[in-house]
Amino acid sequence: MNAGIQPAGYDSIITFLEGTLPFSELDRPSLVRIARHCLVDFFPAGTRLLRRGVSEVDGLYLIQKGAIRLFHEDEGVLVDIRTDGASLGALSLFNGEKAALDAETVEDTFLIKIPREKFFEAVHLNPAIPRFYLKSFADTFLSKAFEEMRCKPAAQHEDHSLHLFSNPVGGLVSREPVSVPFGLSIQAAAREMIRHNTGSLLFREPSGEICGIVTDTDLRKAMALGLDLQAPAETIMSTPVESIDASAVCFDALLTMMSRNIHHLVVKSHDKVQGVISSHDIMLLQGRSPMSVFREIASRTTIAGLYPLHDSITPVIRTLVQQGAKAGNITRMIAILNDQIITRLIELMLRELGPPPVKFCLLLMGSEGRREQTFATDQDNALIIENCGVDFLERAAETYFSAFTERMVGHLINCGFPRCPGDMMASNPVWRGTLDAWKGRVDTWVAAPEPQRVLASSVFFDFRGVCGRKDLAENLRQHVTSACAGKDLFLRYLAADCLNARPPLTFFKNFMVEKDGEHRNTLDIKARGLLPFMDFARVMSLYHGIRETGTLTRLDLLHQAGHLSRDLYHEAREAFEFLLHARLMHQLEQMEADEKPDNRIDPGTLSSLEKRTLREAFGVITALHGVLRETFRLNMG
Repeated sequence: MNAGIQPAGYDSIITFLEGTLPFSELDRPSLVRIARHCLVDFFPAGTRLLRRGVSEVDGLYLIQKGAIRLFHEDEGVLVDIRTDGASLGALSLFNGEKAALDAETVEDTFLIKIPREKFFEAVHLNPAIPRFYLKSFADTFLSKAFEEMRCKPAAQHEDHSLHLFSNPVGGLVSREPVSVPFGLSIQAAAREMIRHNTGSLLFREPSGEICGIVTDTDLRKAMALGLDLQAPAETIMSTPVESIDASAVCFDALLTMMSRNIHHLVVKSHDKVQGVISSHDIMLLQGRSPMSVFREIASRTTIAGLYPLHDSITPVIRTLVQQGAKAGNITRMIAILNDQIITRLIELMLRELGPPPVKFCLLLMGSEGRREQTFATDQDNALIIENCGVDFLERAAETYFSAFTERMVGHLINCGFPRCPGDMMASNPVWRGTLDAWKGRVDTWVAAPEPQRVLASSVFFDFRGVCGRKDLAENLRQHVTSACAGKDLFLRYLAADCLNARPPLTFFKNFMVEKDGEHRNTLDIKARGLLPFMDFARVMSLYHGIRETGTLTRLDLLHQAGHLSRDLYHEAREAFEFLLHARLMHQLEQMEADEKPDNRIDPGTLSSLEKRTLREAFGVITALHGVLRETFRLNMG
């Protein structure tokens, strides 16, 4: 870095260290020893500090004031932005390697440097320092392991310039937004859009607040429906206007558009409208894009037309992986696309069969309910029917939905969603019923826990409504939350069942794999690795009244509510995502080799880094089981 670094005044350095982790945990004599050897320097904005794989890291750098961006220059990928109090170079120092990332100042920056030898002297004298920087396997191995998996060659894939995970949406805004006051006719609004050469028009109230949007799609619909073009444009305006912060990455914008079925977003910076972006803007960044698959699904007018679309998701996922996406984002994307296939199927079935006698809601359960689908996901669904009130209506509903769900399951098989081996599908009367019937089943499970009921509840309690009257699903979710509150016997039974899923490691941390048979030398990464995290998050969420279903979201909320320590939360979250990513990559490679995807990985085929990270991830399960034992007073094993 800069050779002109000069010694700093002790007092200002000590004051800074006292407010900066991990040094804030040290006593004053220790801080004085460190401060005596610290150096400081000033770097103007745009100064290159480190070059990946080239620069020697000769000390730990602390950002006293300013900001530094970490990135992969060769790939154009932004990794992180670090500001006041953050550090630079710790991982390279501990590994004895050159800079792992490119680094450049974003603004004028003051750095405090602790020279390498003095840093390691402090490390040996103060265990809090290595504990902080090496506090979890994620900090030392995970980023490299993800990078190694990402760079594995695919059987066949196209290399697209997809920057969904590094480009902020603010960078897509190329012009000021066009806004108009209320009072324009539809025709006048169209003229304004032509005059400004824009595909959208924002409407503002007298206060200046943006309250609506008209797009070129709205104008085409108005023409197709034969609306009076002199009518107020407010009659075709969409409101409220969905917005996103300019600092969000393009992937977040894409998920927002797809989940809300919209094609335009207002971009705001510090609550001020910066501009408008469209789905087309994002598609221009991509080759085979998630949005293009999304549009294909919506455009299909026959059920058979939906059958091949599930296969088109695979190349999209490969592209996302190549661009650095992690499993949490990828499985959310898969969930949205699968949801759209299912929703479109239901729409087309209702057109074919006619409207049902009563309202209903289709539930997705298991991994679908948690939005953690990969490529080997079978059907886990259920149906809530509105309370009928009269016998003949209930009989009519049962006749209709019996035929409806049987056809639905068959169509979903053709769409690439295999039948559930345990028959946990809405075509089975056990997984279909009125809202009151479902509440009764939940009460029975909670009141009298036994193995079969525990298994059923574990799958069911991750449900979410995907189409139909979602208020029925919300009503049932509230009942589940209330029914589990204070039911210590049931929750203790669930917690004890979680402890049966032990990590697949021997005493010496070797992998426990199948010794013979068709699965020789493999282990089931879902059952032995992912399931303990899912089970832990579910039972703890039920215990603390958390209504979310996704494992990562449940862990987030448990930590925020103080039910999970910072360190264990960090390790559990990163371990789960690594295991999910390993499973996803394994299945993706199988799909690209025209093999049927499964959950069985051979640790012998992994790199030494992947093996080490996998061991550390499995090791977190033991810590989670310790929390369950303490929370539910389980004196087992």
